[in-house]
Amino acid sequence: MLCLFDLDGTLIDSEIGILGSVRHALTQLGVEHPQEMRHWIGPPLRHSFAPLLDHDHDRIELAVDYYHERFHAIGWQEHTVYPGIDTMIERLQAAGHTLAVVTSKPERHARPIIEHLPFGGAFSRLYGPDPSSAHSEKATMIKAALEDFGARPEETAMIGDRHFDIDGAVANRVRGLGVLWGFGSREELEKAGAHALARDPEHLAALLAA
Repeated sequence: MLCLFDLDGTLIDSEIGILGSVRHALTQLGVEHPQEMRHWIGPPLRHSFAPLLDHDHDRIELAVDYYHERFHAIGWQEHTVYPGIDTMIERLQAAGHTLAVVTSKPERHARPIIEHLPFGGAFSRLYGPDPSSAHSEKATMIKAALEDFGARPEETAMIGDRHFDIDGAVANRVRGLGVLWGFGSREELEKAGAHALARDPEHLAALLAA
């Protein structure tokens, strides 16, 4: 099976690096930080910055530049691997599954993270959106992965913690498996049409083996 993994909230807990970079961008623009910011993790940056910046295109682009400035310098290192992920990856590799990453992070930010993960070499390919895009493009990236690997939808799974991952899976008729340890909610994943929900990495490995 082709297993496509989201990165943030699925393989790694990247809250510190992402939100630290968001706060840096807002500080540079003199904008007050929202009290609740976890919902920033997952959607495209421009989508999240827009309401705080009055949908001003130039300020949004400046905020994105400030975000990338800090993330490129130190934010990419500010994450932890969720417990049990390494064992799950080893189990999937041993079972002969093909693994790849499909993330909303630009490739230039995602690649160094994956290369520094102890199991980073398990992933055959990395798919990330164009940095100038205002969309997460999960559906487009999943479609590209199916074509690149010559995989059939029924033999492919997209694994992630937000509805963007499941939306992309549904659009390509692949299995969308939601994980409950990330930044999304059970309700969000179920509403998007998740094929199944995994309570922990061990459970996810069992679902992929089924």
